[in-house]
Amino acid sequence: MKRIVVLVSGNGSNLQAILDACQQGRINGSVAAVFSNKADAYGLERAREAGVPAHALAASQFADREAFDRQLMLEIDDYAPDLVVLAGYMRILSPAFVQRYAGRMLNIHPSLLPKYPGLHTHRQAIENGDDEHGTSVHFVTEELDGGPVILQAKVPVFSEDTEADVTARVQHQEHAIYPLVVSWFIEGRLAMREDRAWLDGQLLPAEGHAFE
Repeated sequence: MKRIVVLVSGNGSNLQAILDACQQGRINGSVAAVFSNKADAYGLERAREAGVPAHALAASQFADREAFDRQLMLEIDDYAPDLVVLAGYMRILSPAFVQRYAGRMLNIHPSLLPKYPGLHTHRQAIENGDDEHGTSVHFVTEELDGGPVILQAKVPVFSEDTEADVTARVQHQEHAIYPLVVSWFIEGRLAMREDRAWLDGQLLPAEGHAFE
């Protein structure tokens, strides 16, 4: 059984989607542990309810990002994960952390990358009058939200939409595609080679595999 460690900072709805997929057999693996940089993150409660070890590390206890990440790596490695999944983890990762898990760390970002890296993506899509928006699952590299894209899902943006409307529409797609990509990795179908994503031995295009 392949082992997954998930990092969260908040509500953990994508964590829940992954926990559910493991429980239902859609992911042939298990969540071994959940870590957060916020002790009050609801994602930790989701982990506890699922019987998964839940850990919080406070940045205030460490001299700098590198020291924080060193401790986090030590604690993650205790669980010997096959895959590290970022699910709303809101800390910038140190180069040493990225290198440690290179090729076996995924992130989901609420935009159609490379459009709108960083924060407030839904607001930007609305303010710029976009008629479509979406979400991207990608491998993590040292470039913020810049690793090779694996899968994207698109949603429409309507003129009367609020940020909450777009957020809900995007999250619905996230909960579908993130467990799917995790399952591909766990099954050995997905890999990162030479900073590109490969699925079933085929090089994926820059925008990743289209999700229908």
